[in-house]
Amino acid sequence: MRVTPAGTGEAGPATTRETRSLPAHAPGAVDTPFVIQGYDEVVSHDILWDAHSHPFHELLWNERGASCAVVGERIWTITPTLGLWMPAGTLHSGSATAGTWLRAGFFGFRTTSSISDTPVAVEITPLLRLLLERLGEPGLAPSSRAATEALVLDVLAPSPRELLVQLPTSALLRPIADAIREDPADRRTLADWAAELGVSTRTVTRAFSAETGTSFVRWVAAVRAQRAIDLLTRGWDVESVAEQVGYRSASAFGVAFRRTTGLTPGAFRSG
Repeated sequence: MRVTPAGTGEAGPATTRETRSLPAHAPGAVDTPFVIQGYDEVVSHDILWDAHSHPFHELLWNERGASCAVVGERIWTITPTLGLWMPAGTLHSGSATAGTWLRAGFFGFRTTSSISDTPVAVEITPLLRLLLERLGEPGLAPSSRAATEALVLDVLAPSPRELLVQLPTSALLRPIADAIREDPADRRTLADWAAELGVSTRTVTRAFSAETGTSFVRWVAAVRAQRAIDLLTRGWDVESVAEQVGYRSASAFGVAFRRTTGLTPGAFRSG
């Protein structure tokens, strides 16, 4: 474990950043006789996890705040309403913002089936949350635990909505992606970028679709949502976040944020 001071910036004063190293396990490499085992932690400073993998399946979500998981060139943001299913043996890294209340459910590799062969978003519905919380109650009778675990597995399903940014890797698109991730308020259009790069707009459009699975506009919206979540978690006010991520008004930002995350900026910030 390495602990270092994080840099200062507009997000606030310097904070401590901790880097944690975990092993890379193959699926089922460690005996995990449980069906579902809960875990939670409130992090007092920014946390980074080096690349690792678990011998069990994992459902990640947050009671409060935001975290990220990275698999290859895909970056998921995890919130109180959108979790992430991580199949056993999937190599991933991650991060969490100071103040985040992390939650996780570990699902035994030999006692449960994965809902997907690859990481997928999971909507943390009120019902799913209540069931997972019940599993953490002390003194829960074995019969009640088995019934609750069965219900969790029954309602657990991939969500069509996710906070995912797929990073393009080509020499054509990487300068665009780097610039927008550095400054989400960058308002250059696809036509502007095509002109700067000396190619046709159609060429950039097709490349974005092929490499990211989405359009340029939606990709930018996802980058902005991820940055906004990080800033809101750090205590920024809604108006400042809206400006920082490129919206002309707090109301326009609010509409876009709710469409992407399912929460208003104010609700997310107060949570």
